Amino acid sequence: MDERIDRGRRRLLKAAAMTMAGARLGAIDIAAASLDGKVVLVQFCTYTCINWLRTLPYVRAWSQKYRQQLVVIGVHTPEFAFEHNLDNVRRAVRQMRIEYPVAIDNDYAIWRAFDNSYWPAAYFADAEGRIRHHQFGEGGYEECERVIQMLLAEAGREDVADGLVSVAPQGFEVQADWDDLRSPETYLGYEQSQNFASGGFAADEPRTYVVPEPLNLNEWALAGDWTIGAGASVPHGADGRIAFRFHARDAHLVMGPSARGAEVPFRVLLDGEPPGPAHGGDVDEDGRGTLSQQRLHQLIRQPGSIRERTLEIIFPEAGAEAYCFTFG
Repeated sequence: MDERIDRGRRRLLKAAAMTMAGARLGAIDIAAASLDGKVVLVQFCTYTCINWLRTLPYVRAWSQKYRQQLVVIGVHTPEFAFEHNLDNVRRAVRQMRIEYPVAIDNDYAIWRAFDNSYWPAAYFADAEGRIRHHQFGEGGYEECERVIQMLLAEAGREDVADGLVSVAPQGFEVQADWDDLRSPETYLGYEQSQNFASGGFAADEPRTYVVPEPLNLNEWALAGDWTIGAGASVPHGADGRIAFRFHARDAHLVMGPSARGAEVPFRVLLDGEPPGPAHGGDVDEDGRGTLSQQRLHQLIRQPGSIRERTLEIIFPEAGAEAYCFTFG
């Protein structure tokens, strides 16, 4: 951490320069030189990351509350190939009501400048450009806001409010039910896949798969004709199915149409039945939804007590790509 603080000013200014030199999203115009003497929050994100989405209400609230005193810069460093697409990122920034600038870091230059390893990661720099605090992952919101207030006071800012922001998250931004979260992030491409239960897979080759019975907790399987690629699983023909045995309140899946502009129907079942009141924001009570964007989709949000369940996603036709499950 000492090395990071010692080199913080150089890295922060480099990041700011890249912010202005490359593609930038957001309504606020910040010149690199204007960061001199400013308290700055830099947060790394990628738009399908559920962990980042759950921090967003706080960062958005801080940018509003301290907008005359604090400079907030998002850095979008993509995980999946489609997150390199500027139109996809622009749409996500608009839908998520982000008004602070977002640097496009497709080549990971800013990520490397910060020696960063996490989505999300927040770095707090004082008016001298020194990184004084960091938060890796979710949580630490009270401590982070107290750091903002301390750094603003040190910089001589007047009328710094000493209270804490209050947020009312909706949708993806609702905090996870940590007590009942027993299922991990699970990738559906062979480079990072784990707990695949349909036997061995053929990398980058079409194969017919079968879902075994029973599935154990946190195992996933395919049914029908699929190709498992490096980063995603792709169904061929009708009635391709993914099954996952999970234990969590929320279940999400990063997925989208293979062809830009296409719409692909899908259906979600929970223990073989329509989800009813347990449906997520991207499906109805009958479990029906449509893929039109490459993004995170909320499939299940269970009310009441949480127990081990089997989630199924059925694609009645080809044209979808499925990347990664996340839970909350």
